[in-house]
Amino acid sequence: MLLTYIRATIRDPGTVDDIFQDTMLVAWRRFDDYDRSRPLAAWLRGIARKLILAHYSSRSHEPVYSSEAMLNLIDERMAHIDGQKGDTWKERVAALETCMEHLPEALRRSIELFYRNDCKTEEIAERMETTREAVKKRLQRARRLLADCLRGKGLFGLVPQETRP
Repeated sequence: MLLTYIRATIRDPGTVDDIFQDTMLVAWRRFDDYDRSRPLAAWLRGIARKLILAHYSSRSHEPVYSSEAMLNLIDERMAHIDGQKGDTWKERVAALETCMEHLPEALRRSIELFYRNDCKTEEIAERMETTREAVKKRLQRARRLLADCLRGKGLFGLVPQETRP
């Protein structure tokens, strides 16, 4: 649903992927700011909205395909979906935790260090006694496996096949 929201406002597929990925990164890093009593999808759309508006703001020479009023309309239309299966906080966290458990140890540890501990790839390489390039590859593989796992659970059906580092 998040990708649908972004695609409704951005025409370039590469930019859609970038905004989706940036939204997920912001959400991961601001994990503790999320009010778990509210729908996760609405929170994610709020993050995406800010990134979409920033995208158009930084590209004033390009035609604008979406305005804040349009984003409000799209958001209202999508709000009724927020309580459906797979959209609750518990369901998504449980699915992610299950998928994380199935990752090989080196991939799981790389993901945890990078996203939960905010470590840079150089620091992870040092901690795991490997190269920076090996860490980058592990992160790429882990993201792909997590996306595949979540897709297989019927959640996040629109997660892109390829996620860029």
